[in-house]
Amino acid sequence: MNTRRRISLVIPFYNEEENVDNTLAVIGKVIDSTRYDWELVAINDGSRDQTLAKLHAANPENFELVVVDLSRNFGKEAALSAGLSQASGDAVIPLDADLQDPPEMIAAMLEKWEQGFEVVLARRSDRSSDGFLKRQSAEGFYRVMNRLSEVKIPDNVGDFRLMDRRVVEVVANLPESRRFMKGLFAWAGFRTTSIDYIRPEREFGETKFSGWKLWNLAVEGITSFSIAPLKIWTYVGFLVALGAFLYGSVVIARTLFFGIDVPGYASLLTVMLFMSGLQLIGLGVIGEYVGRVYLESKRRPPFVIRSVEQRGRKSA
Repeated sequence: MNTRRRISLVIPFYNEEENVDNTLAVIGKVIDSTRYDWELVAINDGSRDQTLAKLHAANPENFELVVVDLSRNFGKEAALSAGLSQASGDAVIPLDADLQDPPEMIAAMLEKWEQGFEVVLARRSDRSSDGFLKRQSAEGFYRVMNRLSEVKIPDNVGDFRLMDRRVVEVVANLPESRRFMKGLFAWAGFRTTSIDYIRPEREFGETKFSGWKLWNLAVEGITSFSIAPLKIWTYVGFLVALGAFLYGSVVIARTLFFGIDVPGYASLLTVMLFMSGLQLIGLGVIGEYVGRVYLESKRRPPFVIRSVEQRGRKSA
């Protein structure tokens, strides 16, 4: 009877044909197959290149490869959720296909796990591989997110982490379809520690996350874990109403003491446009939340799996 514990690596792939062979080769070199049984859950997130063909052609020797093919491109958060649903390991480690999450850190994560920690975070101690704008926007996101939300997301920590089986089951069974995974991981809690690493440059291909996608991900995170934007507009409305009351009082007093005064149309138009802009912004914030409630009420699954194929080494 096999008593060795099983480790699952979860990697979403989207148009990563240039990285498939190198990623599988590097992982095959760094894992300790004498101590653990290994599986790599590779999720093809609707790739339009040869990513799926290369995954199907792979035949690793020291780990089992589980190829999960989604019916279309659902996005990284959904693809990661699909991978967690298929992972069978006692510990699960999500990482990126471009190897900017270095597999060499896996051994250190497993050591912390063996010490009793249920979550081991990989914290980026140096983000020099990212551009200036990306570093500043990431720093701003973590600062804003942690001020607005009761769930605190660790700074400079992505999806790269180790999670015990109990943590994975909690996250995988959450019913929501709009899934901001960093927030869900933090919400689950459990005994947590972290290790630092320096993120290397991407060797092949280009990132699939544009500035617009990162912005939408940030909005998704804030609206998924905080209602502070809704509360803020309550105070904005109060301040605007207070300002209007004070201004009205000044106009009344000036009319009583100095007679009737006809204000200019320019100032009136400016105030009207300003108030209209505030109303539209407030409606936009409310619309973000209403839209998410609407999508969640449909109860659609976050992903659809077309097929699952297992290749390579089987557990003893």
